[in-house]
Amino acid sequence: MTLVRHDPVVEAMSWEAARRVAAGSVQPLGAVPVPPAEALGCRLAGPLRALVAVPGVDVSAMDGYAVAGDGPWRLAGRVLAGGEAHPGPLAAGEAVEIATGAPVPAGAEAVVPYERAVAGAGSVDGVAEAGRHIRRRGEDIPEGAVVLEAGAVVTPVALGLAAALGHDDLLVRPRPGVLVLITGDEVVHKGRPGAGRVRDAIGPFLPGLVEWAGGRVTDTVHLPDGPSALRAALSAPPEGRGGADVVVVCGASSKGPADHLRGVLAALGADVLVDGVAVRPGHPQALARLPHGPLVAGLPGNPFAALGAALTLLVPALRRLTGTPATRETGTLGGDVRSHPRDTRLVPVRRTREGAVPVGHDRPGSLWGAALADALAVVPPGWDGERIELIELP
Repeated sequence: MTLVRHDPVVEAMSWEAARRVAAGSVQPLGAVPVPPAEALGCRLAGPLRALVAVPGVDVSAMDGYAVAGDGPWRLAGRVLAGGEAHPGPLAAGEAVEIATGAPVPAGAEAVVPYERAVAGAGSVDGVAEAGRHIRRRGEDIPEGAVVLEAGAVVTPVALGLAAALGHDDLLVRPRPGVLVLITGDEVVHKGRPGAGRVRDAIGPFLPGLVEWAGGRVTDTVHLPDGPSALRAALSAPPEGRGGADVVVVCGASSKGPADHLRGVLAALGADVLVDGVAVRPGHPQALARLPHGPLVAGLPGNPFAALGAALTLLVPALRRLTGTPATRETGTLGGDVRSHPRDTRLVPVRRTREGAVPVGHDRPGSLWGAALADALAVVPPGWDGERIELIELP
């Protein structure tokens, strides 16, 4: 992974600046050839060209008779799809019985479908239209044609297209790997939480969010509170981190007695790029670069705050790593929404014909509003009703 260095930043960076820093902290991953099963969901690193023409030879588009000249025609053989081609060209007055997809003999001028032909003993008659029902070589896709541009997502259909065009491997930008570290003695990962405990709500949504952004979660590790376990996880050799390009630390990103991320990053000599963002929810988020290692994205422990922080820091970095072009959706915002004098607000909304409508239930510790919403409205400080950005939710 190629990383870009940044100057030190100040606390409570603006939300817009934090997103720019996250996207600018990395360069797209290098192109690698991979087999189709590994290419699915990746982006092409170069244009996809046809290695062969489609069809590769002149073929019949119908079951019937390939004919030369005027009828009636003398039957000179049969050609099946996948079988041997007819030996030699057809002479005027000759025909061969032919199946759909079978190679048309040289000299054939048309294919007469069965339903328009009258077959006799060793001959066939009918009406032929010049060039009719013959698919010429390269008619669908010429050899060498660019069928998908660089940056296109490799979908299941794209895999089928690539195979039809002769490709055994595809040149793609691989999905960046993400290691997820869930911290906190109070966090439980199954069953109903008891008194003083909370059920982990961040770990379950991160894999889908990461995949939506173009990455893949390589592993999820649950860590107890305290700096030692976190430091060991972050200082592990690359193979110990699963070769992750980004490490996400959930919890421990604030400045309370159980929040050790910043101290561990300082002890490891990390380059802190973002230390707090002026956004609600999600202010205590962080982004750093380990020496000779991956990015580290620190998310708050409250679930909705963690979602907002992931959309601020993690998603822009992953999309940059995959070479995904930046997009921006804007719209109007209705309802009773108040801006904050200093911080950007992320408000769960549903998009309607009349504009984005808040769904409520947007407390930092609850994902209820985000689950009802299809986007987050980005309400800048001092907003007075102008169009705003809408961030699509997975």
